[in-house]
Amino acid sequence: MKGISLLGATGSIGKQTLDILRIHPKKFKLIAISVGKNIELARKIIAQFQPKLVSVQEKQDYEILLKEFPSSIKFTYGLEGIIEVATHPQAEVLVNAILGSVGLLPTLQAIDAGKTIALANKETLVTAGHLVMEKAKSKNVPILPVDSEHSAIFQSLNGENPKNIERLIITASGGSFRDKTRDQLESVTVQDALNHPNWSMGAKITIDSATMMNKGLEVIEAHWLFNIPYEKIDVVLHRESTIHSLVEFHDSSIIAQLGTPDMRLPIQYALSYPERLPLPAERLNLAKIGSLHFQEMDMDRFRCLRFAYEAGKIGGTMPVVLNAANEVAVAAFLAGKIPFLAIEDWIEQALENHSSIENPSLETILAVDMETRTIAQQFHKL
Repeated sequence: MKGISLLGATGSIGKQTLDILRIHPKKFKLIAISVGKNIELARKIIAQFQPKLVSVQEKQDYEILLKEFPSSIKFTYGLEGIIEVATHPQAEVLVNAILGSVGLLPTLQAIDAGKTIALANKETLVTAGHLVMEKAKSKNVPILPVDSEHSAIFQSLNGENPKNIERLIITASGGSFRDKTRDQLESVTVQDALNHPNWSMGAKITIDSATMMNKGLEVIEAHWLFNIPYEKIDVVLHRESTIHSLVEFHDSSIIAQLGTPDMRLPIQYALSYPERLPLPAERLNLAKIGSLHFQEMDMDRFRCLRFAYEAGKIGGTMPVVLNAANEVAVAAFLAGKIPFLAIEDWIEQALENHSSIENPSLETILAVDMETRTIAQQFHKL
């Protein structure tokens, strides 16, 4: 039985991870969790799974829960608590499903502790891919992708020699506004943006899907996960979200992974790897689907995807700025403070005003991240 530590247990990926644990109670045991502000859901998770360690975001919630549950469950809070969850000695696998750049330090600490990393936190590789992959290699720690696209590539590469890769092809649903012109995007609302046609995800990632920043972050992740240059990573619009990604080899063969849009599949595969476990889920019926559609990505229509490619190719601290500016801008949009298209403008301004620092240390990455957020908030008077 594998011991599991879960960061972000009350989020979308966290809740679906718990579904997998419920389906396979003899395969996995929840050892430690971190939660944000959804304390009501946290109570239910604690009562059902009885983890040994629980970390919450706020000290006041820590004090409340401490009084409610038996002393056999340890409670903590803040960043130190998240790191304690990530490195719990009885956990073999860390599922990092926490949102934002706060997921970086726990990942690095978990690698040092020899944990297998099931990674759903995009910011870890986007902001510090060189540090994370180098440390994982030196510690012989597997980094297993949880994103459906990267899991598809990972599965398609099973048994293959990476030297034979011609290119990676990442599919994109197009998000909530894939059929709207840029003129039509002027008046879209937060609720419009949160109405994703294919996937059920958290608010931030759904907005990122609408801007196509989510796909841009995935391109940067793929670069680090599979050690592939950006020139060999393509994105194609695929409305049905049936083919999750593809790998083309230098003999012209293409291998793809297909399935229904259900995040539990890549989550379970990361937890069970190299074993495959049964999953009670909707089966893919190609005859019922009838046809699949693909089209090239328009980099002028989806400017955030272009920004991500450009930032990734420049490298250094440029992806740090890309990610930080995007997080601030998306939060402002979700709060109703800026219109949808302003998200792109904020990111572009932040990138244009930054001089990239090559091969940044962890300290530099954290400093640039904080500086970018501060400048964006002050400039726009948030």
